[in-house]
Amino acid sequence: MAVLSAQVLALIFGLLGNIISFLVFLAPLPTFYTIYKKKTSEGFQSIPYVVALFSASLLLYYAFLKTNALLIVTINAIGCIIEIIYLSMYVLYAPKTSKMFTLKLLGFFNIGCLGVIVAVSLALAKGAKRVSLVGWFCAVINLAVFAAPLSIMAQVIRTKSVEYMPFTLSFFLTLCATSWFFYGFFVRDYYIAVPNVMGFLFGIVQMILYFIYKNEKKDGEINTKLEGAMEQKEGIQMNIEGVEDKKFSSIEKPKSAAAHKPQDIETGNV
Repeated sequence: MAVLSAQVLALIFGLLGNIISFLVFLAPLPTFYTIYKKKTSEGFQSIPYVVALFSASLLLYYAFLKTNALLIVTINAIGCIIEIIYLSMYVLYAPKTSKMFTLKLLGFFNIGCLGVIVAVSLALAKGAKRVSLVGWFCAVINLAVFAAPLSIMAQVIRTKSVEYMPFTLSFFLTLCATSWFFYGFFVRDYYIAVPNVMGFLFGIVQMILYFIYKNEKKDGEINTKLEGAMEQKEGIQMNIEGVEDKKFSSIEKPKSAAAHKPQDIETGNV
């Protein structure tokens, strides 16, 4: 009965993980809609999509080796297709330099690194040992992927702005990590479960940082507007004072001329 319960829970969390992961894969759609409208991918980075394709491909290979991992196969097969579409559009609209850089990255990660892992696993291990070896590779890569937002978190702390760390994405990534942790826990696949502990922790930290700094930008904008208004007020006041000075000088000038006039006449008489 306990085994049945674990299987049911694994199915529930696996399905939930598939749904949330699918939504996360679709998160860059606005970016690629912008690229399509502008007909250029200049200003955007291809590295996240290359790494995502590499991670999904490796997990797909792991799932095929493991067998009985249909829920891992489905989401990573879908992920590979989505990332290939993203990268095709990126390369299509990329400037020549970015295009060559992206193709080199694809060659390095998705042909070179993936090919080496497949070759090493096939040559050096068999059966359960092969699954374990590839599982370790997956765990390390997933840890690296989950650690990637550290640079974004550092930027948020440095700039006190959450502009480049949207709450929705952090929230869904945390849910995704939670779902896959419990899936891995209930099917006793710790190569899946353990990296998602780090994903959960990083996600929580991102959301905490969001709530700490979410109002900093607004406060900064208000202060900037107030400073601008004060400067504008000072400028207007200086203009008014300048106009008053001109009026005062124009009034005083005739008086000064009248005061000197008798002296001029008297001097002329001499």
